Amino acid sequence: MSLSDLRTLGRTGVRISPYVLGTMNFGPRGNPSHEDSIAIIHRALDAGINIVDTADTYSRGESEIIVGKALRGRRDDIVLATKFHNAVDDDPTHRGNSRRWIARAVEDSLRRLQTDHLDLYQVHRPERVTELEETVGALDDLVRAGKIRYYGTSVYSPGELVEAQWIADRRKLNRSASEQVPYSLLVRGIERETLPIARKYGLGVISYGPLAAGWLSGRYRIGGAQPESHRADLIPGRFDVDNPANAAKLAAADALAALAEESGLTLVQLAVGFVLAHPDISATIIGPRTGEHLDGYLAAADTTLGDDILDRIDEIVAPGTIFHERDTGVIAPALADPALRRSVA
Repeated sequence: MSLSDLRTLGRTGVRISPYVLGTMNFGPRGNPSHEDSIAIIHRALDAGINIVDTADTYSRGESEIIVGKALRGRRDDIVLATKFHNAVDDDPTHRGNSRRWIARAVEDSLRRLQTDHLDLYQVHRPERVTELEETVGALDDLVRAGKIRYYGTSVYSPGELVEAQWIADRRKLNRSASEQVPYSLLVRGIERETLPIARKYGLGVISYGPLAAGWLSGRYRIGGAQPESHRADLIPGRFDVDNPANAAKLAAADALAALAEESGLTLVQLAVGFVLAHPDISATIIGPRTGEHLDGYLAAADTTLGDDILDRIDEIVAPGTIFHERDTGVIAPALADPALRRSVA
């Protein structure tokens, strides 16, 4: 595998690189320097990455502004993807999956990105209070209006993925083209149903989190000190090596690091090679915050894993494994809301 080995995004015919450049870390939440962030984007594009993924919620729109600046003069050569749903400011009406908000959100993203169309517009998260039919209909309107070329979803449940396809089929609308979802050596839940459904309906799958939010950086080892990281500062409980709830994940990360060393690979190479070995994964998002982070990913781009290593991985972390529900990207409403599990007396 190399960055020049382009893959097809589902059944769209769009050819994309195995790496997607994720931009969540560009802006005040990650790298606040526009100049540095733009330089990283340019280096990634020069290395062969041809798809950039952002979202209106990343640093409250500033990430999209940075991407727009970086793509001046290069826009036509890049597959540009962004997302809507999450809050973009403190106004509670400026979010969600309604037709009203989608119509506003797409115009705001186009303006920040300095473009007249998006190649892929993604629903960042499902929403229980908005009918899925309304969301699908609004996105179909954007395709027909030429504002977006394709639309996709992110961390939809298997049932929601199928329902979206059925709605489009019944109403003769443009179908969802892709699903964005977490997938790594430590987060394998999508192997159960999501990936088989994607194959059945021809959905492209763009995975994110190949390093499991840093757990696969090589610094999480049994008996080692607590690693310092930007994410750990933001969400300390999820990364606490002394927390008993993280013991199984830590043991797996340690065993995978040992396997990488035994195989003459870095853990980053093992992690990326594993994700891109799956035939249903179209590409994986890398989210560098610094030039060093990008270098680490680029050094792993040519990694190909043999069946012997993949079998060893399955012994360490069985297919379909989820260590924590929150690692899936969204907790199902029926698990999070007690009112959905208790009848009213």
